[in-house]
Amino acid sequence: MSHIQWYPGHIAKAERKLKEQLNLVDIIIEVADARIPVSSLYPDIERLTHDKPRLLLLNKSDMADLEKTKLLTETIKKERNCSIILTSASNSKDINKIINKAADLSKPSISKLIQKGLLPRPARAMVIGMPNVGKSSIINKLIGKSKTKTGAKAGITRQQQWVRINPRIDLLDTPGIIPVKQVEQSIAEKLAFVDSIGENAYEIESIAADFLELMMIQYPDRIKERYGFNEDEQIDIESIAKKRNLLITNSKPDILRASSLLLSDFREGRLGKLTLDEPD
Repeated sequence: MSHIQWYPGHIAKAERKLKEQLNLVDIIIEVADARIPVSSLYPDIERLTHDKPRLLLLNKSDMADLEKTKLLTETIKKERNCSIILTSASNSKDINKIINKAADLSKPSISKLIQKGLLPRPARAMVIGMPNVGKSSIINKLIGKSKTKTGAKAGITRQQQWVRINPRIDLLDTPGIIPVKQVEQSIAEKLAFVDSIGENAYEIESIAADFLELMMIQYPDRIKERYGFNEDEQIDIESIAKKRNLLITNSKPDILRASSLLLSDFREGRLGKLTLDEPD
């Protein structure tokens, strides 16, 4: 198993910045990766978001194993008590569904303002999530080309720009990045598989070997089909390098290039639709 290293000082700083942003909004749209829907959730999100309503978007669902993801979605709903929508940044058919759900969840917050004698206003939302789960792509999808920036709000830091995506919702146009905390190595590995942890925190060869090991348990046929292995052939990074003719001096297999290829094939969807978290 690989060892992945974190830097706690960066985490504390990132959390402080995230809290400042969260204070500006009525509703939180959390984005996770549908290929690892449990592992890409922030372990103690409630500590940061308090009692604010959350809508969870499982992005990249077009690259996920739908049967597995649906089972995992039911578990997450029960444990996190939040609404969940499977989505993909590349498909805009569900924009209205996402906007309507976000507007419904923000009604209590707007009602409180009215009860205090304030005029009703659009709900303020922001998109948060782990690194590289597609937050910016989701923001761009929701904003669309026809929407316009509304500028800074009274009493809010001038740098914060809002976009009206619907008469009922303003969206903060920058994503809130949830820092990756020290978690179990098995979870950290899955975050590395989807590129949510930067490559400076681990050795690519080691992570690729762990990914291959997991694939041979969950989806062995995908590996055999992709790289042309027969039933009786040994499957490891070295043999993938040979299958792809990735060689260095004296015809030795290029482990680094083969490792990068394997991870890239997964991240780009060339191994098919996969979900690496397992339902209970």
